Amino acid sequence: AFLPAFVYSLKVSPLIEKISDHKDFKKLLRTRNFFFFFYFFFFFSYSFFFFFSAAAESSLRLLSSVAQEVKGRGTISWIDCGDTESRKLCKKMKVDPNSKEKGVELLHYKDGAFHTEYNRAVTLKSIVAFLKDPEGAPLWEEDPEAKDVVHVDSEKELRRLLKKEDKPLLMMFYAPWCGVCKRMMPSYQQAATELKGKYVLAGMNVYSAEFERIKEEYNVRGYPTICYFEKGKFLFHFENYGATAADIAEWLKNPQAPQPQAPETPWADEENVVYHLTDEDFDKFIKDHSSVLVMFHAPWCGHCKKMKPEYEKAAEFLHVASDSPGVLAAVDATVNKALAERYHISGFPTLKYFKDGEEKYTLPHLRTKKKIIDWLLNPEAPPPPEPAWEEKQTSVIHLAGEDFRESLKKKKHTLVMFYAPWCPHCKNAIPHFTTAAEVFKEDRKIAYAAVDCAKEQNHDLCKQEGVDGYPTFNYYNYGKFVEKYTGERGESGFTTFMRTLRERDHERVGKKKDEL
Repeated sequence: AFLPAFVYSLKVSPLIEKISDHKDFKKLLRTRNFFFFFYFFFFFSYSFFFFFSAAAESSLRLLSSVAQEVKGRGTISWIDCGDTESRKLCKKMKVDPNSKEKGVELLHYKDGAFHTEYNRAVTLKSIVAFLKDPEGAPLWEEDPEAKDVVHVDSEKELRRLLKKEDKPLLMMFYAPWCGVCKRMMPSYQQAATELKGKYVLAGMNVYSAEFERIKEEYNVRGYPTICYFEKGKFLFHFENYGATAADIAEWLKNPQAPQPQAPETPWADEENVVYHLTDEDFDKFIKDHSSVLVMFHAPWCGHCKKMKPEYEKAAEFLHVASDSPGVLAAVDATVNKALAERYHISGFPTLKYFKDGEEKYTLPHLRTKKKIIDWLLNPEAPPPPEPAWEEKQTSVIHLAGEDFRESLKKKKHTLVMFYAPWCPHCKNAIPHFTTAAEVFKEDRKIAYAAVDCAKEQNHDLCKQEGVDGYPTFNYYNYGKFVEKYTGERGESGFTTFMRTLRERDHERVGKKKDEL
C-alpha cells in the first residue's frame, strides 16, 4: 500500500503494513492464519492493528521499533482513521481514535480473531512483552505504585547504577513468574516510596539466560534474591521475604548479614511414637510386625513437613488402640540411601504398606490422620497410579545421560525440558510441552525432548547442562547448546519458539535460491 510522504520521512519500518479497506483487513487475518497452520514459512500467530489519527507520528516511530522486535512472530498494521479511504473501515470496526486521550487506539488480534484492546503502557518494552505473551502479567514497572523502584533492564544499566549511586542500595533479582516475588513486591515498592532520598530500592528481572553471569556473581540460586550494596560494593543478602515496608526500613537502619539458622532437629530425634527405621534395622522390624505403613521422607521436603503432624497423630492413636490394625514407621531417604534405592523412592513423601514382611502397596492418597487410620482398618489396593510422563505415548523424546548428546545431534532444533516429577511448575508445563511436540511431530528437523533430573542416572547430566531449578528449558542446534528458553511456558510459547526458528531456516533457503 502507498504510504504518505511524512511516513517515509519518519523512517517507518517496512515491516508495518498499512490497511485502508475492510476486504484487505479480513484478507490479512485470513492469510496470516493460512501460513500459520500450513506452511510454517511465515509465522503470524497474531496481528496488532494500530488505529490512529494523522497526528500520531510519535506512535508510528514507536510501532516501527516494535515491528522490528517482533519480526517473525507478529504483524504490526496501521489504519489512518483521518484518511478518507480508511474512514469507512474505522466506522465499520467501531473505532474512534479521537475519543482516546492521545488519538491512538491499539487492538490485538490473535489467530484471526479479535483478542483484546491494548491498555497497558505505550512503551517499546511493554508492547513487546505483551505481544510475546498476551496472557502474561504486566511488567512490574507498569504498576504506578512501583514508580519509585529503579527498574534495571540490562547488565550495563546495573553496572552504571552501582557505579554512580552513593546511597545504600537494595536490589531485588526476580523472575516474572515467581509467586514469592509477586507477594513481596507491594511491600518493596511501598518501602521504595517511603525511603526515597535516603535509600535506593531497585529491581531486575534476571530469569533470562543472558544474565547467567550476574546470577553467578551475586549467588542468585532462587527467586527473589535481594542484595544490599554500599557505594557499589555488594555486602550481603537480605533474606526476610515476608517483610513489610516497615521491616525493610528497620533493617536498612542497621543492615546485617543473615544470621546462620540453627539446624533443624532430625525427626528421628524428636519425641514421637513413630518408629524411625534405618538401613540396618528395617528388615528385622518389617518381619517382626505384620502390618506396617512406612513413610519415606526428606528433611527439606515441604509436603513431608505438612504431613508429619497428621502422621504422628495417627501413630499415637494406633499406639494406644487396644486392637491396633498396624504401626507407623518412617525412613529418612536422604540418610538411608540403600532403602531408598531398593524401593525406588523418587519423590517425597512416599508411603508404602508392608504385610507379613512383604511390600504390598504404594499409597499416594493417604495424607491425613483419618485417611491413614480408615485405610489401615480396611487395607485395599489403591487405584492404579497415573503412568509417568515417559510411559505415555507422546511425541516428546525422553532422554537419559548415556544417549543425550547422540540423540540431539540428529535434530537441527531441539528444545529440552529438564524436570522433576514432583515439581508443581513442571506438572503445569508438561501438557503444553507435550501438545507443542504433537504440532511438530511430522517435522524431522524438530524435536521436543525431556530429561527426568530426579533419576540418579541423570544427576551428572543435569548438572553439566546448567540445571539449577525446575523446569529448565535448553535449546540445542544439532546437539550444541545455544541458549536457555525463557519464554512463555504454554503451548503458544513453545510452538512460537520453534516456528520462528523454522521461518529463519526457510528464509536462508530462499536467499540461497535467489543467489543461484
